[in-house]
Amino acid sequence: MSKARTKFKLGLELPTDPRWVNLAEMSLQYILTDHAYCEQKAATSCISLIQYYPEHDRLVDEVSPVVTEEWGHFRLVIQEIRKRGFQLGRQRKDIYVNELLKFQERGGGRDKALIERLLTSALIEARSCERFRLLSLHLQEESLREFYHHFMVSEAGHYKMFLALAKFYGDEDQVQKRWMEYLDFEAQMLKNIEVTGDRMH
Repeated sequence: MSKARTKFKLGLELPTDPRWVNLAEMSLQYILTDHAYCEQKAATSCISLIQYYPEHDRLVDEVSPVVTEEWGHFRLVIQEIRKRGFQLGRQRKDIYVNELLKFQERGGGRDKALIERLLTSALIEARSCERFRLLSLHLQEESLREFYHHFMVSEAGHYKMFLALAKFYGDEDQVQKRWMEYLDFEAQMLKNIEVTGDRMH
């Protein structure tokens, strides 16, 4: 593995723009709303995986607890929103996730589609973990730093789980090669996405 790939946490090729934390702190209501919907979509995605691949026992056993965990996270973020006198805003288009979905390879049957979905999920969790870490380190409010430290630890576990499942259900060398392609694509994609403080990704 190249030095470039090992330089940043979680194998990500490109670190988050340092301006993002400051912008997020100035747009707290919006970042909390976006975070809430990210947790809701993560729970929904896990449910969908189980529905499409019920014959994969390891997947069902490992992903089903994540459904409960992600929905619990959604509720925690809602509580934080209420505590601050905010309201949950409307869900906004997730450019980051939509671009990753476009990158998924089509064709090849259900087994190939499973690997693509697992790698996409792993990358979303890895980037979320990286950004939660930044919030846990650099937000001014101590309670929010602790709040996001909890999420950082959780997302790191999810990232590892999805990547391990992809290697379990696919050819490990081919999965690793495809994972490198995802990392390269994501790095280039982020360079073209405007840095704003109202979105988690």
